[in-house]
Amino acid sequence: MSPLEPFGARLRRVMDERGPLCVGIDPHASLLTEWGLNADVAGLERFSRTVVEAVADRVAVMKPQSAFFERFGSRGIAVLERVVAEARAAGTLVVMDAKRGDIGSTMAGYAEAFLSKDAPLFSDALTVSPYLGYGSLSPAVALARETGAGLFVLALTSNPEGPEVQHAVRADGRTVGATVLAHLAAENAGEEPLGSFGAVVGATVGDLSSYDLDINGPLLAPGVGAQGATAADLPAVFGASVRNVVPNVSRGVLRHGPDVGALRAAADRFAGEIRDVVAGR
Repeated sequence: MSPLEPFGARLRRVMDERGPLCVGIDPHASLLTEWGLNADVAGLERFSRTVVEAVADRVAVMKPQSAFFERFGSRGIAVLERVVAEARAAGTLVVMDAKRGDIGSTMAGYAEAFLSKDAPLFSDALTVSPYLGYGSLSPAVALARETGAGLFVLALTSNPEGPEVQHAVRADGRTVGATVLAHLAAENAGEEPLGSFGAVVGATVGDLSSYDLDINGPLLAPGVGAQGATAADLPAVFGASVRNVVPNVSRGVLRHGPDVGALRAAADRFAGEIRDVVAGR
């Protein structure tokens, strides 16, 4: 089977067509309850497929959080397989939020689970952790290049524990986070219109002026909506790289369910606000 067009090129096109919004699919037990659903496989499926029905034809990216499906075992994974297939069929790109990170053959196994085109969970991109050393991601990088998929590598996350690792200073004077960004810039060098290897950079992390976010790749930015960041905050955080930002909104959209129309209206509102900010309006 021939590889897809590179993820970066596909992402740039759908961002330009639909705006850069990413909607998370995070079926927390509390959200299932808010929707009037049971915290079981039936509730999981109703929730997730309703979100796909509502927004997959209008947003650039959807990001299912694998953990909330895995907790139901094989039946939950079966729901995740259907969600991924239905979202991709509707024209949105799927970023699997699994944050995998290991070494050698184990990392290769994780890559094959999500980045092999014949895998049931094949996704357009996968979130990965570089904190066993960036080189540990090599199997995923190689397979992504082979299949036309992408990666989003944890770089500058917004959780309070992140800085103890990401802002740690190496012997060469660079922080660990800056080193991750430099590796990604090297992966994306010369790619047009956008590289396929992105960074996860929280929209709530504050001043990033000391970091070079110009990696010629996408910047997945969780934190817009319920976590406190707004579309208007993005230029201050990301500067000239804001055009390559993929802001993720989860609860800010999901809490409007189970009404499909309300979910669509919320996604459209966030997408419009973000599109205006990126365009400088």
